[in-house]
Amino acid sequence: MAGGPREQWTSRRGFVLAAIGSAVGLGNMWRFSYLAAENGGAAFVILYLAVTLLVGLPVLLAELVLGRGSQKSPIQALTHYGGRLWKPLGLVFVSAGFLILSYYAVIAGWALRYGLAAIASGFDPNAAERFGEVASGWDAFGYHLAFMAFTVFVVVRGVSRGIERTSMLLMPMLFALVVGLAVYAATLDGASAGYTYYLAADFSKLRSLDALKDAAGQAFFSLSLGMGAMLTFASYLGRDVNLPRASVIIAGADISIAFIAGLVVFPMIFALGLSADVSASTVGALFITLPKAFAEMGCVGRVVGVLFFVALIVGALTSAISLLEVVVSSTMDGLGWSRRRAGVLLGIAIAALGAPSAWSTEILGAVDQVANNILLLGGGFALSIFVGWVMAGPIEEAREGAASFAWFGSWRTLLRYAVPAFLFFVLVYDAIPSTFRTIADLF
Repeated sequence: MAGGPREQWTSRRGFVLAAIGSAVGLGNMWRFSYLAAENGGAAFVILYLAVTLLVGLPVLLAELVLGRGSQKSPIQALTHYGGRLWKPLGLVFVSAGFLILSYYAVIAGWALRYGLAAIASGFDPNAAERFGEVASGWDAFGYHLAFMAFTVFVVVRGVSRGIERTSMLLMPMLFALVVGLAVYAATLDGASAGYTYYLAADFSKLRSLDALKDAAGQAFFSLSLGMGAMLTFASYLGRDVNLPRASVIIAGADISIAFIAGLVVFPMIFALGLSADVSASTVGALFITLPKAFAEMGCVGRVVGVLFFVALIVGALTSAISLLEVVVSSTMDGLGWSRRRAGVLLGIAIAALGAPSAWSTEILGAVDQVANNILLLGGGFALSIFVGWVMAGPIEEAREGAASFAWFGSWRTLLRYAVPAFLFFVLVYDAIPSTFRTIADLF
């Protein structure tokens, strides 16, 4: 209940796995590898690593420091250190989590439907027609509701009994599934062509701002930055946890899963001669090209496909849990609601907000652009300024529980200068204009 002692993780391992679960999701299982293939292969991987290490990792540590130091959710944490002037930034974090989960659950619902259908009857060879039936309408909305209901169930059970237990069970399963699928994909004839498509370095494709925007957007979306998820999870931590080490582990696991996922999907697609079917849409490629590949593989493809969609659902669930927890925790802290009341009522509200995305993939895409390109990058920009310039004693807080941390000074310097400059450039010159173009296309 709200008003009592703040909930705590029962173990450091539980926190780390939950945080990794927040980071690892749908974006890792396909979006990263697809962006890499479209933006220069290994060249984009290098760019993404640079953005993650120099921008994403400093912001991740900033969220962890702010959350543990305040022991509060986003709105109250920012008010605690910066006064009421910074309350709107907390509202941006909560709004981002609310908005992202509304359409994220729709896509997760598609994955749930594909997985259940594969178990019952296999994969439909007419994958494009099948996706048209699945992607919108009452069925899409129904699976969206089912996924949201399970997310609410986990969050309502609390930090230790719900989120931590679920993460301790599902994250090792996800790692095992992804690694096992990658090993299987490597045995297929023609897999080498998939590796070449995925990882061939083409630095000429990095000349446009699109690649930079994609790298920044993927880093923030994948690491759950700019939405208060890591901040909220850190608010349940004790002061003996080594935050710099935890941030490196979380980022490393996130990058590893994303990279390995590419070693799963492209070898299978190319081994079956379906490279021409890789569409210009990340969603289309995930829900059309791969199911077609699984259908052509026969009985083995049915098993492999079920395992792939199980991994997809697991990743989606652990990320959705963290998104809902941001909103629930903020409501508990701010309004004094019980966890059950906040989880159920806010879950219903988010599910209702996701209805337009369940009926229109165009609306879903536009909402994703607003959330990913503006709210997350803008939230990260403001957070870096806050921790870099406003928050008192962030380095001292980061040192709590850390035996040594050689880059304390460099970390705050990055937050003060390099990170906000980079994010401002990406926002003004590409992210915001491209988002408004997408919205304009709807009308």
